Amino acid sequence: MCSPGEAPPGLAPAGDLPPEWETDDERMAFLFSAFKQSREVNSTEWDSKMAFWVGLVLARGRRRGAVRTCLRELQNGFERRGSVPLGLGTVLRELLRRGKLQRESDFMASVDSSWISWGVGVFILKPLKWTLSSVLGDSKIPEEEEVLIYVELLQEKAEEVYRLYQNSALSSHPVVALSELRSLCAGLCPDERTFYLLLLQLQKEKRVTILEQNGEKVQGPGDCFWVVSSLSRVPSARREMDFGHFGGSSGCLLSGKIVKFARGLHAKVSPMNDVDIGVYQLMQSEQLLSQKVESLSQEAEKCKEDARSACRAGKKQLALRCLKSKRRTERRIEELHSKLDAVQGILDRIYASQTDQMVFNAYQAGVGALKLSMKDVTVERAENLVDQIQELCDTQDEVAQTLAGVGINGLAEVDSEELEKELDSLLQDSSKDSVDLPPVPQMVPSARVSDAELEAELEQLSVSAGDLAQKTPSASSEPKTALGLNL
Repeated sequence: MCSPGEAPPGLAPAGDLPPEWETDDERMAFLFSAFKQSREVNSTEWDSKMAFWVGLVLARGRRRGAVRTCLRELQNGFERRGSVPLGLGTVLRELLRRGKLQRESDFMASVDSSWISWGVGVFILKPLKWTLSSVLGDSKIPEEEEVLIYVELLQEKAEEVYRLYQNSALSSHPVVALSELRSLCAGLCPDERTFYLLLLQLQKEKRVTILEQNGEKVQGPGDCFWVVSSLSRVPSARREMDFGHFGGSSGCLLSGKIVKFARGLHAKVSPMNDVDIGVYQLMQSEQLLSQKVESLSQEAEKCKEDARSACRAGKKQLALRCLKSKRRTERRIEELHSKLDAVQGILDRIYASQTDQMVFNAYQAGVGALKLSMKDVTVERAENLVDQIQELCDTQDEVAQTLAGVGINGLAEVDSEELEKELDSLLQDSSKDSVDLPPVPQMVPSARVSDAELEAELEQLSVSAGDLAQKTPSASSEPKTALGLNL
């Protein structure tokens, strides 16, 4: 099969197929027929059929999320009423020509040999065949079992792997174990082969580098901390690897493959050096020591419970042996704690030195930029420039004053004293022509009136009011008398 390790794909779901798939038999018979030998016979039908199948093939790969496919898998997926498309081989050849698909062997051989220190033996490569196909072009129809890669989908999934690492706890250090990375990407990569392809794509983009670590497995955590293993790169195109071999057994495994990631989304990974490997080994030692301390703590607790149970059962000697075992375990825990503190102290210093190095590089870059920006700036030149500006400002003020004093039509020659005399005469003429108005009445303040005068005036008013009241009824009675006499 073209997809080892994967379940055989079934038919494409009805929702992923065009409407005419089940309704238009005549149209589908045309689409399922083979392509003409030459496009020039009927370019319209050729292009229509090609566009139909190209869209379906690419959509199927994206829907399934699989970066690999082959001719037989597509034929089985697009089977309709017992018939398979006869022109899929031509469609795949066209996709190869357009760069939408790539042969797996060609992809493997296209990776730069300086970046392929581990994966060239994973697949059976044929460099001569790849060279000929690169020169002559992909004019051959792929075989039924030949594995093809969706180029864009491979690049997208490789980017997802990189982002997954960046957002995980493993990103605290650029070097990680390949087995840990495989576990992290288990949900993204359905099989190991796809995982290797994604790593090779990242290698091709120079965002990761992978190193084969040659060493030995050490069981003891104390020994693990002091072991120094020999490291060397894998010879290119000469090492065979098993797909299922990732390493990762119990104990401190110094052999195996480690991966170094680039720091930053658009950065290029630097070659793996002794510092990276040393820090990685320290981190592995710290992890192993922590696990051992946890295991011994549980063992000490178990000895304590056994001693308590023996005391309850009256087995004094057994209880004493359990307590002695507990004391020995606690001493081992203390020793491991001291080693763990030493490892953590070294790691803290390494991280601090890395931070200091980053700050130093930033300072150095800043100083270089500042020197470059002030390359032509000196104190003497700055003072000279300020003097020139002051002279120009003074010159501008003089020019402005000169322009403000320019006379137009001889007005500048008129004496200012004559203008003042003319202004005085105008003011005198305006005062003569003014209208004579009556004087404003002056309010003479009256003398202060005393209370006695006010009371006397009030009495006079009261007397006047009484006389007026007496006269009023007599006057009103006369008409009544006259009216009575008339009657």
